[in-house]
Amino acid sequence: MKALVTGGTGFLGRRLAERLLAEGSEVTIIGRNMTIGSELASNGARFIEADLRRKQGIVNACAGQDTVFHCGALSSPWGAYRDFYETNVVGTRHLIEGCRIHKVQKLIHVSTPSVYFDFTDRLNITESAPLPNRFANAYATTKRLAEMEVLQAMDQGLQALILRPRAIFGPGDNSILPRIIRANESRGVPMIDGGQAWMDLTYIDNAVDALILCHQAPDSAWGRIFNISNGEPVQLSNIVPLLFKMLDVPLRTKAVTYRAAYGLAAMLELAAHLRPGNHEPLLTRYTVGILGRSQTLDISAARQLLGYTPQVSVEEGLFAFAKVWRTPH
Repeated sequence: MKALVTGGTGFLGRRLAERLLAEGSEVTIIGRNMTIGSELASNGARFIEADLRRKQGIVNACAGQDTVFHCGALSSPWGAYRDFYETNVVGTRHLIEGCRIHKVQKLIHVSTPSVYFDFTDRLNITESAPLPNRFANAYATTKRLAEMEVLQAMDQGLQALILRPRAIFGPGDNSILPRIIRANESRGVPMIDGGQAWMDLTYIDNAVDALILCHQAPDSAWGRIFNISNGEPVQLSNIVPLLFKMLDVPLRTKAVTYRAAYGLAAMLELAAHLRPGNHEPLLTRYTVGILGRSQTLDISAARQLLGYTPQVSVEEGLFAFAKVWRTPH
């Protein structure tokens, strides 16, 4: 297989590229991190330093590819809408055009379950569940718009499918677990309403498994959207103490109500908007919602149509992360 991986120097894209190379595929990666790109190139990948917002480079990268794995995106709870739109929506549009021009056989588009989030408790969400009238932030809004670009391309004949993996973690994660560790180092890990909200996580290798299975998917899977997670909902009150036990680091928690945390986040957001640079505040309303409201996914469609079965449990994934984190660099 000749595969193009966008976001190939990011967390998910890099691990996918490594797996594809190990399985003998001819891999081209698009990314902006020269160090990681050079490492992958030394292992046999073709590295293209490119930006999803720059049309011609993206279209050209699709030449000669059998499958495109679109892992690249601007992902953050904070930022300017225009930046999210240009990367997530316009970038996806460029990639679709490249697939059409160069007759790429398959497009596998990585989206997000953030499109479901509406600041309420939602359990066992299926792919057909209604989406909010207003999305939680610019990231969720633009990822849904990107999905709509892909869905429209499907209607026009492009063979594609969409994955919505929840909260990918593991060795190499520089977002989810490191944020919790940094919170512990500063003011303590916030336990909103006791950390009782239910949430899904996805271990990195399980997410990569899902992407590989997509390429091998039967005809009945194409044109569909699939939720992906570990399939074992967890609570912060359980996994955070377990993580810090594995790290052998004292845990400091900070009890706070949802209402108080949400109000504080709103004030911090307002202050951030007023300051030059609009830098991300210490806490956002989206983060409060994710930590304080339950959201779990139904992954039965992925199990049935893709043959997806999570191989690494959340506990095993936390252990793998902690082992690498504790290793001196």
